[in-house]
Amino acid sequence: MSRTAPTAATTGVLRRLVDLRLTYGPGVAAARLPLLGALERGRLRSAADVRQLHEILSFLYAYPDDAAVFAQVERMLRAFDARSDLRRHRRALTDSGIAGTDIVHPFLGSTARWLAARWGDNLTIEWREIERVGLLEGRLPHFALWAERPVFDEPPLASRAWLERIRGTDTDAAFVIRRSAALAGPDLVRDHVYDELGLTVRLAAGPGTPNRTGARVPGRAVEAQARPLRRGRPDLANDILVPPERIVAIDSRRARSLIDLAREAMVTHGRDLYTFAAAEPRDVRVVDCGHGLEFACIGVVPGQRLLLDAVYGFLTLQNGVPIGYALAGVLWRSAEVAYNIFDTYRGAEAAWIYGRLLATIAALFPVDAFTIDPFQLGHGNDEGLESGAWWFYYKLGFRPRDRAAAALAREEADKVRRHPAYRTTQATLKQLVQANLFLHVGPERRDVLGDIPVDAIGLKVTGYVVARFGSDRERATRVLADEAADRLGANDWHRFPAAERLFWERWAPLVALLPGLDRWPAADKRALVATIRAKGGLRESDFVARFDAHRRLAAGMVALARGAGLPTPALPARSR
Repeated sequence: MSRTAPTAATTGVLRRLVDLRLTYGPGVAAARLPLLGALERGRLRSAADVRQLHEILSFLYAYPDDAAVFAQVERMLRAFDARSDLRRHRRALTDSGIAGTDIVHPFLGSTARWLAARWGDNLTIEWREIERVGLLEGRLPHFALWAERPVFDEPPLASRAWLERIRGTDTDAAFVIRRSAALAGPDLVRDHVYDELGLTVRLAAGPGTPNRTGARVPGRAVEAQARPLRRGRPDLANDILVPPERIVAIDSRRARSLIDLAREAMVTHGRDLYTFAAAEPRDVRVVDCGHGLEFACIGVVPGQRLLLDAVYGFLTLQNGVPIGYALAGVLWRSAEVAYNIFDTYRGAEAAWIYGRLLATIAALFPVDAFTIDPFQLGHGNDEGLESGAWWFYYKLGFRPRDRAAAALAREEADKVRRHPAYRTTQATLKQLVQANLFLHVGPERRDVLGDIPVDAIGLKVTGYVVARFGSDRERATRVLADEAADRLGANDWHRFPAAERLFWERWAPLVALLPGLDRWPAADKRALVATIRAKGGLRESDFVARFDAHRRLAAGMVALARGAGLPTPALPARSR
């Protein structure tokens, strides 16, 4: 077979390899190897065929039959960007994440900063995609020295031409990203300033730039897929109770390597996940579930943690290859979970992996209740709606608690039982996905994420702060932090580490509003101090453990969220 001339025979070989994609067992590796060898030598006709070969190789990289298949696949992936058919169709494969191709995406500020720090010379603005040229033009004076500002009073050049003048040796994208990051204020504010610009950026392929071709944890031992894939539906209620094989805290060097792998996985799949973009290297653990499956559990830097639930990102690894990701918000012994398997690996072991993910979450925190929010099911999310996410979770045992949704779900399930060929209409699915789904391991309860109206706490804080301080949030922060210290006996809070001081100030309004706090025993008040400090500590999971163990605090926060009729706390004498 010719190395340079695409032929119908090469396409036929690819089709036979595709047909074997999910087949494993005796004799399959022997059938796969000659097909792989032929495709290594041959050349494909279309961009779609090149992409399909890449996807098959990526799948086999994660699920190799044996060492021989793995070695063949690894060699082909390492040389993939040198293939003549890849180079011929390079432009058509933009955004594929394949080595040797460009990525064009409106990266969020935190991801853009990470890219600019490593591959700034490869970043350029896609000017055809910009909808807010005026906003960028108005932002340019803030990116310049004060001595340069007079020119902006009557600019002699249009915004793009002026950006070319002031960017120096940076690319236009790298300049805007770096100057946005240099503005005064916390990272969240600087990222928001950049995100407002709505820039779409091109990451040109180059040496070492992110790609998903051969992405893998270095040095990871290979576990052969000698038996058929686990494609059945797990019994979640029982499987969750089976813990993973081991959970290992890792050093910062290995943690940073996994964080970079997670960020690159997001970039090359056209996604952003703030838990990876704002990852805390000191809060990373690897969970080994056996059979080559691992989860890298990644926490968030203190400054970007949420007020209440702790949010962790999970990079899903099969034989060290990133095959998906998940997100879990955890509190009140419950978890709100978002789950995604990358397209390349769908149709294989998604349900089994999901069961291992929930068992991992239960072992790490622990929790006994899980919920899926409407967006993950397809509410305002076409991908979730079209993938049939609602039925995936329903068949695994999740159920809606909303009465109307529960009644409609029973009707649809009954139709499927009576007519197996029946398919729920899109209109009906759009009704079903408007409500959370829940799964309980043990007795059902209502004090769980997805059922507690956490947003109501923010509204109560606003009412209280406005009543006492009007618009002066700075004074509110100072006064409430000191008052919380007086009530809880933490007058040394000014000497806490910086991240703990930050959360002392952030939690002070909640301390002011907690019902019945002054009647708590001294031990419970001390425990509350330790819980708040843990929110700004090394691992946010320590905060979760303290919060869930503090029965008065957990119940008090539920009462605060649900207690629309709670009396407004009396104002301290010095503030009246």
